[in-house]
Amino acid sequence: MKIFSGKIKKTLFVATLSIAVIICILSGFSYGEQRQDTQQLNEQVSQFLKSKKYSWDYLNVPYEDGEILYNLVLKGKHKKILEIGTSTGHSTIWLAWAAAKNGGKVTTIEINKERRTKALDNFRKAGVAQYIEALLGDARIVVRELKGPFDFVFCDADKEWYLQYFLDLEEKIDLGGCYTAHNVLRSYSSEVDRFLEYVKRHPKFKTTIIEGSGEGISVSCRTAR
Repeated sequence: MKIFSGKIKKTLFVATLSIAVIICILSGFSYGEQRQDTQQLNEQVSQFLKSKKYSWDYLNVPYEDGEILYNLVLKGKHKKILEIGTSTGHSTIWLAWAAAKNGGKVTTIEINKERRTKALDNFRKAGVAQYIEALLGDARIVVRELKGPFDFVFCDADKEWYLQYFLDLEEKIDLGGCYTAHNVLRSYSSEVDRFLEYVKRHPKFKTTIIEGSGEGISVSCRTAR
């Protein structure tokens, strides 16, 4: 009886060991595939962005400002990202590239159908289309209707509406989430100045400004609820 019991234990041990080995092998394959996918994505996006570095039109952000957005999202591990003003997709691609690494996605809004169509083509060529939900509509209306929450917002739309966009979104931003806005170091509109004044004085947000290309990116991160 003891011999039989010993054989059962030995069989169970061997079976358990075999299962563990198989799991490790499969996990290794999975990790290898993920690593390969990330490497492929990095190569495709990087090559695309460099190839179009000096050819973006329709008031897209400069390359260095796109890189700043990428680093902000990556460092903050943000996943629920909203962009107001897609244009033809330069900044969106930077945001989506970082979001892909964080396991997140970008929702972006564009009012112009032609620009959105060009953006969709750029997303596909850059290899980030699956990480982007591109909405066509008037952001002044769409933003109010979005439920959120978001942990990163980038605003680069109509300057006269900058303050209102923030007012419509401030309660939809998670603790630790950040609201960023482009062109804040240029006097495009008095509303940009009013926006900056409001966020700098907001008791629940801490605001800094990154000069970048010279256009300026304000970064307002929620510190309290």
